Amino acid sequence: STPLYSSAASDVYKRQIENSSGSLEAISKILSLAGSEVRLKILFLLNIENELCPCDIADILEMSVPAVSQHIRKMKDAGIITSRREGQTLYYSLVKSEDNVLNGIFNSISARKKTA
Repeated sequence: STPLYSSAASDVYKRQIENSSGSLEAISKILSLAGSEVRLKILFLLNIENELCPCDIADILEMSVPAVSQHIRKMKDAGIITSRREGQTLYYSLVKSEDNVLNGIFNSISARKKTA
């Protein structure tokens, strides 16, 4: 089949992809982790509340704390969420540099809810 774009246009697109590879990789990492409905719900809650402990997340999602903690660990290991300790309790929040991608997703959820 014949390519739709000229060789010059194709080269421009290739350079744009190469120049954006770091951003595309970061977005891909976030989207792959958010591909789990439970993890997406946790990220959504953290976006709304800014900070939550695993026991609150477990209560809201009607899950066990160990199950929630397992999802949190995966997201923390990937650098999407961060934690702080207050006494015996850990509180989790979104990493600010990662929330731009997530805000786009969450804004689309809010927009759908309004039109439904």
